[in-house]
Amino acid sequence: MPELLKDYLPIVIFMGVAAGIAIALMASALILAVRKPDPEKLSAYECGFDAFDDARMKFDVRFYLVAILFIIFDLEVAFLFPWAVSLKEVGVFGFWSMMIFLAILTVGFIYEWRKGALEWD
Repeated sequence: MPELLKDYLPIVIFMGVAAGIAIALMASALILAVRKPDPEKLSAYECGFDAFDDARMKFDVRFYLVAILFIIFDLEVAFLFPWAVSLKEVGVFGFWSMMIFLAILTVGFIYEWRKGALEWD
């Protein structure tokens, strides 16, 4: 077997096993799942409106606001993990850069808290 193909053999095996597990899980869900829809399952869940309604109906802006706020603070955490891992390499400049970043996010969080963006009346 050529050397290049030998290097990629573990990746091909991994992809085959992953595809096999994915197909097995989807097939088992189709075979074993209980299909008894009732009004409670078909009711509005998190979005606040009926699932099978007109797509062009009015939508509460608060859902978008919560989504945007989640993305902002989720990104904060996404930036904290690599920074924490490489803290020794980035040094003092990297530390204070992240402190400024966190201060800006904290000011934004306090602002939205004071404006009532986190209230759900």
